Amino acid sequence: MTKQIKIIIEKHPDGYVAYPLGLKGIVVGEGDTYEEALADVKSAIDFHIETFGPDVFEAESHILEAFIAETGVAVR
Repeated sequence: MTKQIKIIIEKHPDGYVAYPLGLKGIVVGEGDTYEEALADVKSAIDFHIETFGPDVFEAESHILEAFIAETGVAVR
């Protein structure tokens, strides 16, 4: 069985960080490129499921889409 998981990938000055939505626990991947970070987090997710079983998935994921937004705030 294959389950689709939404992944957030952030670009930082020193590389990329990726993490999944809808899993219990902390799972993070990293890499010098977008593709490396995605491959690393996929490997981390596989290991997390293998270690803790299918209960790592939130009971019901209500996430249909993930968006990135930006807003300004006053800093005093």
